Amino acid sequence: MEYEFTLKYQLIEDENVDAMLERLVEAGCDDALVGVGQPGRLALAFVREAPSAMEAIDSALSDVRNAVPSARLIEATPDLVGLTDVAEIIGVSRQNMRKLMLSHMYSFPAPIHEGSTSLWHLAEVLIWLQARGSYAIAQDIVDLARVAMSVNVSRAHERVFG
Repeated sequence: MEYEFTLKYQLIEDENVDAMLERLVEAGCDDALVGVGQPGRLALAFVREAPSAMEAIDSALSDVRNAVPSARLIEATPDLVGLTDVAEIIGVSRQNMRKLMLSHMYSFPAPIHEGSTSLWHLAEVLIWLQARGSYAIAQDIVDLARVAMSVNVSRAHERVFG
């Protein structure tokens, strides 16, 4: 199965971009579109063939670690999303998504950040929508969102608790 996801990194040291790109290709990241536009950052948008979402993301993390060992993972996507993002994924308008959230305020997943832009873990919202049975959500996107969430939560835990 083919999985589309992005890994975002902070570069710890000044890298020769051309040499880094060569190392990424040699390490197996030839299935990623690489972005290095923002100084000190690296983003890789993968389209990776793998038996499972876990294997796709794990193998990409390993490939990047082999090519750029000093890079620090910032985020795996798809994970942190706003209502507009969820609406696009399930094929409804943002207004419909907001109406759904407000009409089910006691059961809709709580955002992990509230403010002018609230954020949710995509996996939690998709699982909630699947349980309602009203939307056809491909299991592979749910699996990918679960793995991305797991990676992000684990990395945050490691950064805080070592």
